[in-house]
Formats: sequence, C-alpha cells, structure tokens
Amino acid sequence: MVPFLISIYIFCVGLQLFFILFVFAKINKHDALVVEEKALEGVSVVVCAWNELENLKELIPLLSKQAYPTFEIIIVDDRSWDGTYDYALSEESEFQNVRFIRVWNTPEHLSSKKYALTLGIKAAKYDVVLLTDADCRPQSNGWIRGMAECLLPEKQIVLGFSPYFTEKSFLNQFIRYETFITATQYFALAIKGQPYMGVGRNLMYRKSLFLDNKGFAKHTNIVGGDDDLFMNDVATAENTAVCLNPDTFMYSIPKSTWAAWYRQKRRHLSISKYYRIENKLILGSLAATQIFSWILFLILIPLTLHTVLVYGVLALLGLRLISQWIVFAQANKRLDKTISSSSLPLWDFIFTLYFVIMGTNNLIPRNKKMRWK
Repeated sequence: MVPFLISIYIFCVGLQLFFILFVFAKINKHDALVVEEKALEGVSVVVCAWNELENLKELIPLLSKQAYPTFEIIIVDDRSWDGTYDYALSEESEFQNVRFIRVWNTPEHLSSKKYALTLGIKAAKYDVVLLTDADCRPQSNGWIRGMAECLLPEKQIVLGFSPYFTEKSFLNQFIRYETFITATQYFALAIKGQPYMGVGRNLMYRKSLFLDNKGFAKHTNIVGGDDDLFMNDVATAENTAVCLNPDTFMYSIPKSTWAAWYRQKRRHLSISKYYRIENKLILGSLAATQIFSWILFLILIPLTLHTVLVYGVLALLGLRLISQWIVFAQANKRLDKTISSSSLPLWDFIFTLYFVIMGTNNLIPRNKKMRWK
C-alpha cells in the first residue's frame, strides 16, 4: 500500500512542479510589445450598471480623465431604481465623451447582464471595446492607453488584471489570494498559447470579433459568463494578448460578507462546467493534484515516520512549496503585490481546503435562480 501511495504522491507533486516551473513562471518573463502612437485606435469603454449610482458618481469622472486621444464612455443602465436614470439625464451634458443607454426591459429568455452588455457593445462608436464594472477604479489615467498599446495589429483580445482593494479582514485576504491565483493561471496559460478566460472588470476586444461570433448567442440564458465563457469561445493563441502594465490595473471593491462572496463564487463555479474540455482537464488536474499532494503528505508522514522514506516525503512537498514560493513571489510583484508573499505557503494549504469544500458543495444541485450581481 505504501509504495502505491508514494507513486501517486510523486505523480501529483511532479505535475504541480511542472505547472509551477514551466507554465506559471512564464508570467515573470513576459514583456508585451507596444504599438506606435500613430497606430492607437479609438476605444469605446462600456460599463453595465445595476443600481450603481454612488459608484458611477466616482467612476465616470475617473474614466473621463483618461489620458488617451480618442475614446468614449458608454454607461448601460440596466433597469436601475436607485436614481441612476435621473443622474444620467442631469449629468450627461457635463461629460462630453459619455453616453448613457437605458435598458427598460429584458427579454425573458436572456441573461440581463449579457443583454445590457450587448446593447452597449452594439452602440459602440469604435471597433475596440474596453469593459469594466461600475464598482471598479482605474489604477491611473493610463488605463485605456496601456491596454490599447497591447492590442497589436494581429491581436483582437487583451486580457487585463483586476485586483481587489485591501481591507483588514480574513475574507478580504482570501479574496485577494484567490484573485491572484486565478490571474496567475489565466495569464500564464494565455502566454503559453492556451487562453481560456478573461475578467470582465478589465477586458478589451474588438467589436467585430463580438459581432462575427454572434456575441453571447451560445450561452444567452446562462447567468454570468459574459467574460470567461465568451473568451473560452473566441480566444486563441494567435488573437490574444496579455497586459501586465501596472498602469492598467483596474481595482475593484470586494464582497464584504461571506454570504455575498459565496453567492458570487457559486455563480462563477457554475460557469466553469461550460469550458472547453481541454480547459476543464487542465484546471481539474491542477486542483486535484494540489489536493492529493497535501492529503497524501498527511497520510504518508505517519506511515513512513520510522523509515528513511519520510525524508523523501518531506523533501517532495518542501520542493513544491519552495518552488511555488519563489515563482509566485515574483508574479506577486508583477501583479502589484496583491498579497503578502511571506504568507504564500500558508495560503496554499488554506486554498486546498477551499478546493475540497467548494468542489463538494458544487456537486449539490440547486434550483434557485442566481442574479448577475
């Protein structure tokens, strides 16, 4: 029994090391080319808002001050009842490059977020569309420029980074670590030539790409997925670029309660089952080998405690944790020090428990309809 368990343990740790050293490490060596000033295209920034009046009052002035030659801002008010429409009527003239679109009703068979986003994209004046959410704040006035500079002639998509604001709570630390891990995965795999998702809080693509692929037609009735499912459909090694310019980071306001975070996370996890099979295999393998690396370590330590094998068991996990620590600490610096690098090994164990809990929980069927916020 022990030799069999050790064999599985070696396989799991080995696969983890492969991803750490040959996939995730790519994010630390990535340098994006930039286009010349004269080649910069007009950009349409699209923001969908559902009862986001206070956030829009902060966001719109920040977007209006972006240092970019040609851009517009389209705010899609999705049936808000908090005064957003009245604000739009009174303030639209104050911002020359801002347009408001009002959604009065959503067809019953369509996801409200996707319907609102589709209206915004179709109304865009320019072919380059840059998406974000009302509860986001740009890191600098160079957000649009930095993202547009990564849109080389042969590219149609730019994946941006959207970390969360720092707060003093365990939930906030957990959210920021999860965001860091998710970003490291989708950035590294995109750099490797296997893009599979993006985050709608900071995502650029061409309107023509959206229209040519009939937008969200493949998953209009699914709540969520306006970013990752669409990217899963259309992103390729040839048409996708990654933007790691710190000026382009779009910070977002995190959930403040476990209940709100849990609802959001369940919606996100329910979307992943629609990914391409190869993406599900990669992500599933990553999660499974991390879980079994820790479980088998905890099982093998007492079984091998009085033999020389215990040193091998300890050394393997130590090699994995140290390698990950080095690679992720460098990636963390590139991603604006999203988390404390010194805490990475501890969070790796905590996140393993998260994989087990949420993976089990996701198997339980539920009939309750989820909202897009």
